[in-house]
Amino acid sequence: MSEPFNMIVLATAKEGCEEELGRRLSALVAPTRREAGCITYALHRSIDQPAVWMLHESWRSQADLDAHFQMPYLVEFFAIKDSLLAQDMDIRKYTAAPSGMDSRVSEAA
Repeated sequence: MSEPFNMIVLATAKEGCEEELGRRLSALVAPTRREAGCITYALHRSIDQPAVWMLHESWRSQADLDAHFQMPYLVEFFAIKDSLLAQDMDIRKYTAAPSGMDSRVSEAA
């Protein structure tokens, strides 16, 4: 099994499609959270750019993410996404920084 990882997905709506994109993305949240490999799945909207939506996702493994992409509700979203998106989604994967490399100030400081 691969290591857990995080993803940030940015989705920018076409002009006039901002609310519909938000509704479609919001509909993915509850069923995705029920998936066995999903640790976190949260939808956010940009304060400065209301056409931009962000998904913060955490997955137990790559295999779990692969299974997510096969879920009927996600397949359905991918079938209609181009009618709502101004550009391709920006999908980035992240892993936790090694211990000691995070931005928290140590108590010894």
